[in-house]
Parts: sequence; C-alpha cells; structure tokens
Amino acid sequence: MADDPQWDDLFASPPQSDPPRGADGSRASAGALRAGVATAEPAEEVPAASRREQRDRERSPRGREKRPRGSRKGGIVLLVVLLVVVGGGAAGVAAAWGAVSPLIEKLQGEPAPEDFSGTGNGTEVQFAVTSGENGSDIATNLNDAGVTKSYQAAYSLMLADPTITFQPGSYTLQQEMSAASALAALQDSSNRVTDRVVIPEGTAAVDVYTLLADATGIPLDQVQAAAADPASFGLPAEATSLEGWLFPATYELDPGLDARGYLQQMVDTMKERLAAAGVQPADQQRIVVFASLIQREAGLAADYPKVARVFQNRLDQGMLLQSDATVAYGTGNTHRVTTTDAERGDADNPYNTYQHEGLPVGPISNPGDLAIDAAVAPADGSWLYFVTTNLDTGETAFSTTFAEHEEAVAVWQAWMREHPEYQ
Repeated sequence: MADDPQWDDLFASPPQSDPPRGADGSRASAGALRAGVATAEPAEEVPAASRREQRDRERSPRGREKRPRGSRKGGIVLLVVLLVVVGGGAAGVAAAWGAVSPLIEKLQGEPAPEDFSGTGNGTEVQFAVTSGENGSDIATNLNDAGVTKSYQAAYSLMLADPTITFQPGSYTLQQEMSAASALAALQDSSNRVTDRVVIPEGTAAVDVYTLLADATGIPLDQVQAAAADPASFGLPAEATSLEGWLFPATYELDPGLDARGYLQQMVDTMKERLAAAGVQPADQQRIVVFASLIQREAGLAADYPKVARVFQNRLDQGMLLQSDATVAYGTGNTHRVTTTDAERGDADNPYNTYQHEGLPVGPISNPGDLAIDAAVAPADGSWLYFVTTNLDTGETAFSTTFAEHEEAVAVWQAWMREHPEYQ
C-alpha cells in the first residue's frame, strides 16, 4: 500500500507548478497519468485519482481523517447489529444492515454507502474469486464488475461479520445486486461455476495461474511449471514470459486438457484477437505491452483510446511515462497501482517508468479487446495528462498543458472535499 498524504495537508496547499519534462530535460510527474498531478518532488504527489486507487485510499488508515467519537445511541445501534450478526451469520448481516443502516446514518450524520436494491437486473456476470484475495479485494472487484453500486456497500458488511469467507472459483452473479444479496450469493455454493474458468481483463499472469488451478483442480505448481517455457507456446522471441499473452475470457473446462493445454488455449486466443485487430506479427509484443499498460491505467471504456493517446504523446515527445502501475508490477504487487516515493525512485526496477524511458520492459497485465484496440488506434488529441475528476461517475479530464492539468486537479480536489466518504 502506498503512502498517502493526510487530506488536510493535501488541500492546504495548491499543486506544484513545475513544468513537465520533455525532450529538453524539464520535469513532470506521472501524476500526468493515473495520479493526475505533476510535481517537481515525488514526496508532494497527491494520491491516484482512479476508482480503484480511491478505494485503496479508503482502505488505508492514513487516507482517512479521524472522525469524532460517535454518540451513545450510535454505539447502542452498533451493538444491536453485532448481536444480530453473531446470532445470524451472513444472513444476519444482511437483515441487520438493511434494518439499522438508515438509523445509523441519522444518528451519526454519515451517509449510508451507495447500494442497489434487490438481487440484480437479470444480466449475468461471471465473477472470479482468486486464492489470496481478501475482503477488500473482493469488494473492489464486485464494484468494478458492476455487481455492486459501491465498494463501501460490500466492504462494510464484511467488516460487520469477519466470519464471512470466500471459496476460490467462478460464480454466477448479476449486475446491480444489493451488496447483501451479492455476498449471500458468494456464500452459496450452488452459484459456483464448476465447468468454466473466468479470467478478468487486466489480471496478471501469476493470478491467472491461480484461477486456473482453482477451477480445474490442477495443482498450482504444475500450472506454473507448464508456463515456465514461454518459447514453447509460439510467442515472439522478445516475450520472456506468458504475461500479456493469456487472453482474458471465459473458458470452458475440458477434462482432456492439462495445464499446458489450457495455457496454450489462452495464448492462441490472444493471437486471434491481435490478428483481428490488425496487428502484424512483428508488432505483436509491442502492442501487448502497450495494451497491458492501458488496461491497468484506464477507467471508463470511452477513455481507453484517450489514455492511449496520452501515453503515445509522451513517448513521441521523449517524456517519461511515469506510470505507478508499471512500478508496482515491478515490485511484485499485481493488485495495486499505488507506489511509494522509494519505489518510484528505484532505478533497479526495470519496470520503473519514472526512471526508465519508453514502454516498460514487458507486459504488466493481460489486456482485453478494448485495450488492444486502443493501443492500435489511440484517439486523436494532444493530451499529456489526465485526472479523474468525479470518482462516482469516472469522469476524467484530459489536458494538453501543465496549467490546464493543474486546473483539472483543482476540480478533483474540490470534488473530494464535497465527498468526504472517499477520504
């Protein structure tokens, strides 16, 4: 988890106004990308402004202000919730939360987490739970998949009942489920899909191996051993691992396939998708690397080509990409994109695009069609920076000049002041 500034400190002073570094050697921070702020010194960077990263800040004690002690009535209500949870388990959580959350909101003066009502809108979602994921990871993924309306809605229920556990595998859920119904569905083994494996977009190879092992029952060490010889899968010579080449999709399980067979199926699908996008064999590895970066940094579907253009413009002008996602990947952290000052300053990390020019030395995730298409055909524009200005909607501002970017950052900061629940 990256070190996040205290919000009082963040809003007490405006962003730094040092110019970006281009071919002439001047400086600009990678806030131009996901974090959305350019500063001369890394220690002054504000935290990343994507949906995923704002949830990272929510989960960090340093990213939240201390709240005043609640009233005696609030404590009584919480005690009632805990008693119901102890007596009723997961079902008790759902019932208790639905009954008392409005009262808690009234007594404590805090808004209840945004939540859908009911059990979904009828559109099925194949949701994957990976070994090693914690409740916060699952709450994040539920929100990213469009199952729940907010990260907080699901995570608050998990905090209320620490006995809730999750079994790795793929589950059939629906879009727009209440957090309580989504968690209940994940506790119901009948929703666990046993005849397919789901690889979400942006999943790193190490996590693909775990998903495959969990779904098929093939020991993880056998899956890892099968992936150890990337050249045998017919990849370009510059590909040193299967990272980036395992196309994210839903794959039907075939008892006749071993670990290598499943991995080859994913690689072959990636080759097919690259060909469909018009990527020539000689350019495949570069597009896979570029698309993997876009996949990890972009938010809304409409913004993928714009994010691609920001990166391409910086490459064309000889600017450092300064992507925290690449730095985090190089440290072995595949589930986050936030980084520390020390990590961004580590030139020994070959994936550190704060220190090394050009694209990262290899893919940092397994990209889907949207990211591949964006890498092939970035949007037209002169942007060099972007920042998410509304974390609820994902609205993102793209800027050409550093001055414009500072104005967009101010809009984001104002939005954050008006939405303390994201702090």
